[in-house]
Amino acid sequence: MNAPTVLAHAALPPTTVVVDHPLIQHKLTLMRRSRTPANEFRQLLREISMLLAYEVTRDIPTELVEIETPLTTMQAPMLAGKKLCLVSVLRAGGGILEGMLDILPAARVGHVGLYRDPVSLAAVEYYLKLPRDIAARTAIVLDPMLATGNSAVAAVSEVKASGCQSIKFVCLIAAPEGLKALHEAHPDVQVYTAAVDSHLNDHGYIVPGIGDAGDRIFGTK
Repeated sequence: MNAPTVLAHAALPPTTVVVDHPLIQHKLTLMRRSRTPANEFRQLLREISMLLAYEVTRDIPTELVEIETPLTTMQAPMLAGKKLCLVSVLRAGGGILEGMLDILPAARVGHVGLYRDPVSLAAVEYYLKLPRDIAARTAIVLDPMLATGNSAVAAVSEVKASGCQSIKFVCLIAAPEGLKALHEAHPDVQVYTAAVDSHLNDHGYIVPGIGDAGDRIFGTK
């Protein structure tokens, strides 16, 4: 039997950005290996997250400010307006959050706690904490896996309910089913992912995927 292949990019929702940089793809391959231990898995996810941060922040507005170099004064660009808000979907989102904060140390941080009902696969919320001024910021929602899309849809809905209308979603791997579900529920949200895999299995896991991201990050079962 041939191994599953990724979805052709032409079939993706128009809001999908596949960040296929060779360094990201190399590190993702190492993460996919079943024998990769938890400590290496976490480090690889952190490194990929830093690389993804460059792409997801490409359109952040800047403004010119006057600075003094060792030789002269000049007008130089700096980030403008409110800093970003990184919203981690617990528990696995913390693996991406660490890498993003390495690049964006001034970002505010929010958390949405969700777990997947093992029977219905519906997202069940158990925790929510967002910055009070999130409505004035761009929120980047973080979750390693976009599988059924139920958790992503729920997390983005909570961020929107807080008044925030500028939202992006970042994941490591997406399934076509999850991309479709998120786009149908939130067509204004751009999704950044390192890979689009073949499909979901009967238990809602991405194939070929990396297994359960949370379990592999924390070494649990």
